[in-house]
Amino acid sequence: MPEIRVTQKQSNERLDRFLTSTMETTRSQIQKLIEAGSVLVNREVAKSNRRLEEGDVIFYPEVELSAHKKTETAPLLEIVYQDDDVLVINKPSGLLVHEAFKDEMRATVVDALLESFPEVAEVGDDPKRPGIVHRLDKDVSGLMAIAKTQAGFDHLKHQFQARTLTKEYLALVYGALPKDHDVITLRVTRSKSKGRMVARPESQEGKEAHTEYDVLERLPTTTYVRVKILTGRTHQIRVHFQALGYPIVGDKLYKVKGMKFRPIELSRLFLHASKLTLRLMDGREKTFEAGLPDELERLLRSLKK
Repeated sequence: MPEIRVTQKQSNERLDRFLTSTMETTRSQIQKLIEAGSVLVNREVAKSNRRLEEGDVIFYPEVELSAHKKTETAPLLEIVYQDDDVLVINKPSGLLVHEAFKDEMRATVVDALLESFPEVAEVGDDPKRPGIVHRLDKDVSGLMAIAKTQAGFDHLKHQFQARTLTKEYLALVYGALPKDHDVITLRVTRSKSKGRMVARPESQEGKEAHTEYDVLERLPTTTYVRVKILTGRTHQIRVHFQALGYPIVGDKLYKVKGMKFRPIELSRLFLHASKLTLRLMDGREKTFEAGLPDELERLLRSLKK
């Protein structure tokens, strides 16, 4: 294995930060290698937060580092709010929250998070998703709450489990929804044949899922809606509206066959997490809002003409 000897100037540096700058790869990839026991300090397995001393010898797997180097740099996060324990960001469309098998060479929210807040590396239940309490699909934009400390993580996680944290979305669906207000209660499960999520009647197997919507505006071939989810199932909003026959504009996965409307050209989903209400560590309830991204605002205006 290649080795690096720590100099006096490099002493007292965290192991993961030292290797990130030295090997020119991402911090998250370095941390994975350290967690797997692939990085040694003085021939002994070490933790990411180990403080290096002058004369320490680091042994690392050169092949793994070069093979997994990211091809994208971590983006800057748009921070809506932060305190010592909690961070709220406005995620852009096209950005993965954390690595997926097929997209592991792409930059993620986690990469950006660790660049700005390296201490978050040890926060949470899963080393691959430090600080992440919930997620948004890659092509969905909007508000996300992230934990900066373990106490913040546990606090946010409890709110999700108790369903006291509320999320609202803005969406554009094809067709004319029959009701101005409704609650969709179809169960959500993974299809054994298609490999994606599907909606089932409440009498069948699947996880409980509740999606409440209010019509904001009716357009010639679409309906603009405000959506509130009472549960957080994978692809819940997309699956529920597709099951009713009113798929989300821009959704290439959850489509409706034989739809009589011409598809609207959009490189992303018209789905945006616009409002997030949570309780902070000091007990205060706070609501955050994020307006529609420019590309969705422009599309909405063009459909009204």
